[in-house]
Amino acid sequence: MKLRNLGVLGAAGLLAVTAAVPAFAQSPAAKGTLGLGIELPLSGGEVANGVPTKNGVLLAIQQQNAAGGVQGYQLVDVTKDDAVNGAHDPNQGASNVTSLVADPSVFGVVGPFNSSVARAEIPVSNAAGLAQCSPANTGVDLTKAGSEAYRPEKPDARNYFRVATSDDFQGPAGAAIAATTLGKTKAFVVDDTEAFGKGVADTFSTKFAELGGTIVDRQGNDYKVNQDFKSMLTAQQGNFDVVYFGGTQVTGGGDLRKAMGQLGMLDIPLVGPDGITDLQPGGSEGAFITLAGVENSGNVYGTVAGIHDIPNPDAFATAYTAAFGDPPGAYSALAYACAQLLIRALDTAIAGGADPTNIDALREATRAAVFDGSSVDTVLGTLSIDPNGDTTQKWISVYATDTTLNDGKGGWKYLSQVNMAEPAGSPAASTAP
Repeated sequence: MKLRNLGVLGAAGLLAVTAAVPAFAQSPAAKGTLGLGIELPLSGGEVANGVPTKNGVLLAIQQQNAAGGVQGYQLVDVTKDDAVNGAHDPNQGASNVTSLVADPSVFGVVGPFNSSVARAEIPVSNAAGLAQCSPANTGVDLTKAGSEAYRPEKPDARNYFRVATSDDFQGPAGAAIAATTLGKTKAFVVDDTEAFGKGVADTFSTKFAELGGTIVDRQGNDYKVNQDFKSMLTAQQGNFDVVYFGGTQVTGGGDLRKAMGQLGMLDIPLVGPDGITDLQPGGSEGAFITLAGVENSGNVYGTVAGIHDIPNPDAFATAYTAAFGDPPGAYSALAYACAQLLIRALDTAIAGGADPTNIDALREATRAAVFDGSSVDTVLGTLSIDPNGDTTQKWISVYATDTTLNDGKGGWKYLSQVNMAEPAGSPAASTAP
């Protein structure tokens, strides 16, 4: 472990703190409180993704407080919901971050979940020098080529970073599932026209063609305008043997699979990114299997842009379940890691002399500590944040639906994980149960 200050717990230490301690039940800190913003979609159909992700942050806050807080300060969450009418909304996200920037207690933010929301938020948080960690954003341009557009006021001071693997790795991983694992050669690709959905569908399509497959058709579908996928499926019926959907379950992924069932196409697999791979059981509000219907949910494969085999999965799952009554979601551990990185940076900032009563100075010192190149022990394992704001971990985890799970309500089962940072075929590149 290379944390600079012993007052902040690493992965083992945080998970060793009992999860039975209620959040913020400790005695008041001698020096007061500092706020960690949470900016995620938390209502309507988005709860299947947003709430388990939020709970990962709350668990980290709870355990850090139980261990004594940070440099004499207790932590509190300042939570914002970017869903409008049940769907993530970039304008609401930008408004939420504006509120977080205006809050003189907030030293950092975990979120957002969706890349389209991040594009609206980063200019706001960057102008304020507010460190922002996404557990789930995978849009390539958020950190790589094109990212300068989101830092107009402070182009040389990156504040946004993420622990999820980007879509230039996730799309190709989906293509490998379709072409190599499933042996399919003719793909029908649909995206939701949003930044994330279109981007991941683009990288899927490029890699699928490289692997010898053919994209028989590519459709962009704005789900706010059209919720009926039958006509586009019927137009290409008989021409494709796999469907790839770029988007989330609430921007059409669930309804696309339902339409395939209604047209008798369930023998054709559906492959998708983490937008549909929520790992929630059927019957859960907003879950892919709920929206598609368990009767239509077999033969679906999905990726998650992060590691599955974390160093101590049982400890994390036990602590999470004790705190919230449900098992972790796809991005609970990644959100916990975001909180760990921001807490470590806060600890470094205060120990280095930053005055918590001067929020501008504290934010700048926290932001700088995120990008200081340190390797940090997290719940995901040891990682660091590169100068662009990307994690040094490049894992993609692969799952498939299983309609027999959860007493016939359906669920997701883990298949394998792939280290996209390693050459294909090397022993370190892939693990499977």
